[in-house]
Parts: sequence; C-alpha cells; structure tokens
Amino acid sequence: MASKFGMAGGIPERRVRPVWDAIDSRQFKNALKLSTALLSKYPNSSYALALKALILERMGKTKEALSIVFQRLDHLDMATSCYEYACGKFPNNLELMTGLFNCYVREYSFVKQQQIAIKMYKIAGEERFLLWAVCSIQLQVLCGNGEEKLLQLAEGLLKKHIASHSLHEPEALSVYISLLEQQAKYGDALEILSGNLGSLMMIEVDKLRIQGRLLARAGDFDGAADIFQKVLKLCPDDWECFHHYLGCLLEDDSSLPVLTKSSSIRVSTLTDGQHRHIADDKFDICISKASVFVENLMTEVGSDSIRGPGLANLEIERRKIMYGRGNAEKLMGDLVLYFSRFGHLASFTADVEVFLQILPSDMKKQLLEKLVKCIDSSSTPSRNVLGQHITFFKIRELIGDTYSLSVEDLVGFAVQMTEMYCRNLPLSKDLDVQESMYGEELLSMTCNVLVQLFWRTKHVGYLLEAITVLELGLTVRRYVWQYKILLLHLYSYWNALPLAYEWYKLLDVKNILLETVSHLIFPQMLASSLLVDTNDLLKGYLRFMDDHFRESADLTFLAYRHRNYSKVIEFVQFKERLQRSNQYLTAKIEGSILQLKRKANSIEEAESVLESLNKGSDFLDISSDIRSKKLTFNEDLKLRPWWTPSLDKNYLSGPYEDISHYPKETADEAKQTEAKLTSIEKRSLLPRMIYLSIQCASSSTKGNSNINGFDSKDFSELKSLLESYSKFLGFPFLDAAELVISVSHGQKSLEEFSSNLIDWINFAVFLNAWNLNPHETNISDRHTFPINWQVLCRLLEKCISEKVNSTKPLLSSPGVDLSILIQLVTEPLSWLGLIIQSCVRSSLPSGKKKKKGGPSDQSNSQLSNTVKESITSLSSMIDIVAKWLKEQIDRPIDTDVDFLLTSVHGEENDHGPGKVVKILETLVLSVDDLEVGERVNRVIRSWKPVDVARKIVTAQGTALTEFFDICESKLKVLQALKGQIQV
Repeated sequence: MASKFGMAGGIPERRVRPVWDAIDSRQFKNALKLSTALLSKYPNSSYALALKALILERMGKTKEALSIVFQRLDHLDMATSCYEYACGKFPNNLELMTGLFNCYVREYSFVKQQQIAIKMYKIAGEERFLLWAVCSIQLQVLCGNGEEKLLQLAEGLLKKHIASHSLHEPEALSVYISLLEQQAKYGDALEILSGNLGSLMMIEVDKLRIQGRLLARAGDFDGAADIFQKVLKLCPDDWECFHHYLGCLLEDDSSLPVLTKSSSIRVSTLTDGQHRHIADDKFDICISKASVFVENLMTEVGSDSIRGPGLANLEIERRKIMYGRGNAEKLMGDLVLYFSRFGHLASFTADVEVFLQILPSDMKKQLLEKLVKCIDSSSTPSRNVLGQHITFFKIRELIGDTYSLSVEDLVGFAVQMTEMYCRNLPLSKDLDVQESMYGEELLSMTCNVLVQLFWRTKHVGYLLEAITVLELGLTVRRYVWQYKILLLHLYSYWNALPLAYEWYKLLDVKNILLETVSHLIFPQMLASSLLVDTNDLLKGYLRFMDDHFRESADLTFLAYRHRNYSKVIEFVQFKERLQRSNQYLTAKIEGSILQLKRKANSIEEAESVLESLNKGSDFLDISSDIRSKKLTFNEDLKLRPWWTPSLDKNYLSGPYEDISHYPKETADEAKQTEAKLTSIEKRSLLPRMIYLSIQCASSSTKGNSNINGFDSKDFSELKSLLESYSKFLGFPFLDAAELVISVSHGQKSLEEFSSNLIDWINFAVFLNAWNLNPHETNISDRHTFPINWQVLCRLLEKCISEKVNSTKPLLSSPGVDLSILIQLVTEPLSWLGLIIQSCVRSSLPSGKKKKKGGPSDQSNSQLSNTVKESITSLSSMIDIVAKWLKEQIDRPIDTDVDFLLTSVHGEENDHGPGKVVKILETLVLSVDDLEVGERVNRVIRSWKPVDVARKIVTAQGTALTEFFDICESKLKVLQALKGQIQV
C-alpha cells in the first residue's frame, strides 16, 4: 500500500487512501465516485486520472478507460486506429464497433459515424443503431457539407425499419418528424403524428404543439390556430404558444421554431407589420376572434398567478394599434389593470416594455399618474406595495421620465428610493443571507440616477455616491450580482481597475458563463497595466474553452447512449458555435500578444514566445479566412449598464445628451460586426510582423542578410503584411506611409489617426524596421522611402508628450483614458525596444576577427550611432511617463481621501451631492438589530464611507504603480543596451 501512495504525485495520502481501500475491497462504484471527486480536486494530476482509468478497467469499462488514457495523452487518433484494427480482426463485435463509433464521434467524422452505425444495425437490427445512423446523416447536412438529398436516404432507412419493426421510443418519433420537417414534408409528418406512431408521444400538450407547428408550416393556419387554442386551454400561461396562435390567425408563421445550420432551434418573435398583407375586414374578424378567446380564457383561469391571458390581451391591443385599428387609451387602461394584478412582480417591466414603446409620449405621462393612483389605493400586503413602487420606478426609467427632471428633482428621486430601501430592511429580517432581500433593486436604480447626475454635472460627488450605495448594498448582502456588475464598470471608468477586477472575480463566473459574461472585464484588462492579472484572466477563459472542446464529444456520445437524439444535434451545433466565437478568437490572439508584452524586455524570451507561435505565423491564416468563418458573438450585452451598452461605447465619456429615454445602442449591427472583424484581422498580424521586424533589424548590418536563415523573401513578406495592415487602417500602403511622415513632421496632427492611434504607431514601428533593409528600393520607382529612426522617434515623442500633457489627475477627472498611454508603452514602444535589442545584438562582435576600417565597420559604426540616439530618445520618452506617474503615486493618500469625502460632505453641497450618503450614514447610526436582525445590524454598523474612498484611492495607486514598474523595467533594459554599445 505504501508503494501506491509513494506514487501519488503530490496528492496527500489521506485523500488517496479511501480510493485504494475501495478498490482493494472491490467496491468499484464507490471507488469511482471517490476518484471522480479526487480528479475534480486535482484536475491536472496524471495520478488521479490513471487511478480513475484503472477503476473503469476493473469495472469492465475498458472503452472508457482507454478513452481517458488516449485523451490525456492527446492521442485520440491512436485510439481510432486501435479500434479500426480490432474491428477488422473481429468484424461482428458490437462492443468494439461501439467503441469505434465513439472515436468517430470524438473526431466529428459524421460520414464514418453513419457507416459504422449502419454496419451495427445490419448485424443487430436494433433501433438505436439505426437512429445513430440517421442522426449522423442529419449532422452531415446541418453541420457538415452533406447535401440535403442525404435526408431522403435517412427517411428511406426509417421507413424500411418501421415497415418491419415499427418504432418503440418517443425520441425515435421525434427524429422521424424532424427529418420530415427538414424536407418540408409537413403533410407526411402530420400523418405520422396522427397515426399509430403518434401514441409514442405520451404528453398530449407536446404532441399538440408539434401538430400546430406542422399545420402552420403546411399553410393550414386555421387548423393550426385551433390546435394552439387547445394548447392554451391546457397551458394558459404559455406565452410563446399565444404568439404562435395569434400569428396563425393573422397568417404569419415567423414566430415558429425552425431547424437551421447555425443553431438547432431559432425562434423569431413577431415584428411590426408582418401581417399587413391581410385585408382590413379579415384582420378585424381574426383579431375579434382572438379577443373573445382571451376573454373566455381569463374567465376560466381566474387566477392572479397566471400572467399569460393578461399579456395576451395587451398584445392584441398592440397589434390593433400597429394595424391602425386600435385605441391607445384602451391599451393604457389594460396596462393599469395588468399592473394592479402583477405590478409587484420583478418581471413586470420586462413583460410590458414592448407595449410601453407603442404609447405616445403624452400617454406615458398619464400612465405614470394612473399607476401612482393605483399604488395609493392598493390594499395588498406591504411587500407587494414595495414591489409596485419598484416597478413604478423602473417604468419611469424605461420611458425616460427621469430625463425630463431637473437636477434637484433627480436628487430627490434618488433620495426617495434610498429612504424606501432603508425603511423596508425589516421585511428581510428572517431571510437567509443567500435569499434576495426585499427592495434590493432600489439601490441599483439609485445608482443609475446618481450616474445620470454625474453625466449631467460632471461632479465627482455623484459618482462617489453611486459607488457608496452599491458598496453598502454588498456589505448587507454580498451575493447581489447586479451590484457587482455596476461597480465593476464604475471602478473601471474611474481608473480603479484592480477593484473592478476584484468584483469581477467575486461574480464567480464559471463554465459557459465565461463566454457570455467575460466581456464585462476583458476590454479594460487587455488595455491595462495589470499584465499578470490579465494573463490569469485569459488563461482561465481559454482553459475552459479548450477543455469544453475536448469534452463536448463525451456529451455527444452520452446523448447517443441515452438515446436523446435531439441533444446530439444541439451539442454538436453548440460546440461549433463556440469554436467560431469572436471572443475565443480574440482571447487566443491577445493572449499571445500579451506574452510578447511581458517578455519584451528580453529579446531571447520574446523570441522563445515567437517560436512557440511558429515564428508568429500561427494567426496569419485567421486573418486570411476570418470572413468565411461567420464568427459568432455570444456576449450577453443585456448585462451591461445603460451608460455602456456595448464594448466600445461609454456615454459618460462624452457630453450629456438630452434624450427622452435611457440610451440604447442603435448603431448598424453590420457596421459593428465589420469593425470587430477588422480589429481581429489587424491584431492577428502583429506576432508575425514583430518576428519579421526583429529579423530585419538583425540583417540590417551589412553582411548579415542571411542571419538565422533570414533572406529577401522575408522582407517581401513584411512589406506584404504592412500593405494588409494599412488596408485595415483604411489607407493604401503609400498613403498610410505618407500620413505617418506628415504627422511626424508636424504637417498634420495626431487627430488624423482618429481612434486607431495604437494601430498607427505600431504600423510606423514596423514600417521603420522594414525600411532598415539596404538591399531593395523601399517604396516605388519614383522616390525612396523617407522614414528612418529619427522620423519614428519624433512621432513617438509627439504622441507621448501630447498624451501625458493632456492626461488630467485620475481622481478629480473620472473617465480619463489612461489606457492609450499604457498601450503606447506596452505595445509600439515595446516592439521598438525589441528591434533595438536585435540591432545591438547583431552589431556586437561575434568572436570572429574582422578586417578593420572597411565599409562594414563604417556601416556598423553609423548604425551604432543611430541606434544609440534612438535608445536615448526612447529612454527620454519613457522617463517622461515615469515622472508623471511618480507625481501621481507620491500624492498623500489621506489628501486624496479628504478630497473625495469633501465632494459629498462639503458645506457647498446643500444643493449638490451628499444627500444619499447622509441617509446611509443615518441608517448606520440608527439601525436596530431587533428590526433588521443581528447579522444585518452588524454588517451595516461596520460600513464607513471613508473606507470606500480609501479603496478607490488605493486601487488607482496600485494601477499606477504597476504602470510605473513597467516603465522602470524598460528604462533599465535601455540603460543596459546603451552600455553594451559604448563598450
């Protein structure tokens, strides 16, 4: 036993011993359970993995054991070869053939899956093997390059099987119907569903839903409407079914789900005006029929817990207004009625948003007045009244009523919501800490109002109050993810990124949420000085994605084995969607660039990174075929606050806009997608351009043109990449080069580079590296290319000095874009540093004797002086940044904290910020544990506004210190290089 533990690979004996005890006593199920838990604790332990494989082998599950071993060794192809060989030796062995099918599932070889499944079906005649083959055919059509005529083959196989054996599983019927739907054979599918095979579908309402969908697809809208009526009588709260019902009445099937190549099910909601092709009189008849049915349904249901009929009534009125036959007064009355029944629910605002949008502006004001009267006359419990108040406040936000308020009234609104939160804390006295408290949304809305006040006035006190409110809310209950997201964005905006990152980590984002939620922090971190934290963030995301891609095949085969065939298609399409993820591709590219940033102080380490990227070529294919991949954008943008609706938009950075509703992103989606694709294409070129620039610098010394195998073809490649890069910047190569030189000479301003400053400076750095080649004409036959070290350094000095001089103090000027300055240092200046290191290295004596006084020595001497001047210039630039950072860092913390506190406590703030903080401070002093409970009382009393202010100041200092350390490390490298040249 001791020898077993001796090989435990660092896992404590106390964790391994129970597993071995279970194995030795032949309790393999228990051993498997324990080993699975051990593997989750130590996911990278080969010992734990081998132990699980051993247990599976002892249980007779050799296929799964082998699968684990081959997967860990990353030799799944070897597993396939082994199974293919074994199946050749034992052609009728179903166990081996099942293992081979599993291997093909892992490889997503749909054709081979189909072939081996049909072989198994011919041997055993089992229904499951036939369905494996049919699913494989569907995958060829939906996810592969298979033609749709393959579906006829699958249909023929199923028909032949049904004729001799019938079908025995509900999933088999679902597969058959989906196969017919894909071929638009709706009549055949209906016949199957209404025949003997239809009895396989045990749940009547599911059968009716499919029947209604098939009738609508077949064009029998009246029949489909009758079926959907039956569904609604059985399930009156089925809101999606009501859309199908109304769509069928109005002869519009756009809301029905369909199979597509991009996703297994796509649901399109009804949009404005899609039913206008029907005549007015028919519309009146159909909509009246719907109204009568809904009224009867409401009478039959008679329950205040079912929202469907009430929403259906609102939808009918909305359609009538859209068609020009409705009455906005009637819609408003129905909204008030719906509010009286369901206004206390958190979902109310989302329920009615689409109906509010269709009301005229004056009626929205009337609606608010009617809702106030409804609340005042309400006799519901206090918790419900609180819910109605919250809903009322949400509707005010939604319709933009707050934008018509004066600053004083807006402050009053924030005060009203804060006081309501404090008053209602006793309602949550007996709740568990993980349960949502009553009135939590009030603090989120208070924050929104305070941020709007900051946007209007640019007074930092309002921004501090917004943060303070959320920090108190999280002190009371640390599980409110909405507060954390708001804080994340506010801290990012105020250049307190370490705090933002801490709150992101406390969101505890795991699994697939990494794909949909990481956009909240990714852009800020990638442009920050927190290189180590950014690396951890990217590695965690990429690790999950890569693990998921490896394990998704297991889920697919599990679906096959458990005969859940609809999930097979869903899993495969989901995996493909993730593989085409814009964020995944961006993370891979940015992760490689980040490694180069971190290693840029040592050319040897940077070259090692580039070697691991195939000399920077790994991402060149991405740039060439990205357009054909149809990237997916999986970010959940609804999680973002109103002031930053997309990754590249922040309203707080611009002037206040007098708008009638909370701003929503209205930019052309195609234009945004094009911008994202262009950004990926540009960034994917960087590693290779860095590599080629380093090689250009090495070979720029006369006589070194073939160093490390570098030749003129690589100069040509660098020029080709520069031409592509300039194209992504929106300029032809010659025009882009001329613009860089014009800006450097002061003939044009930096504003010419627009928002792509970093990309342009990168272009200038690589352009200069290419121009170091003395062996070819660099621009055209008409003139030589007038860029050199001096022109480049002058451009860089101009950028650095302008950015430093225009950067205001971070604390008093929230929203200062420090990221541009950080990126200038960590990207173009770093790449220039690598090029200089390459020049210095190639100019140093190699140990061989050289003739003195020849052209080579003169050239080297000239280059040495030029490089020395460039080092001096680069050092001067970075020193300017370092001195500015030092001034900011050396400011006394207490002085900055006092500045923040004064912004909310100053005497001049009687009509400004501070009122909300005073309410919270009063709460801290007056809170009673008998009213709010011992836990809430304790945590509220521990909260202090001064702690919030100190956290902000400290976090800004941490971010600046990280940036300062980067600058200092680069200055040391440049100083060492200068010493090498002098020697």
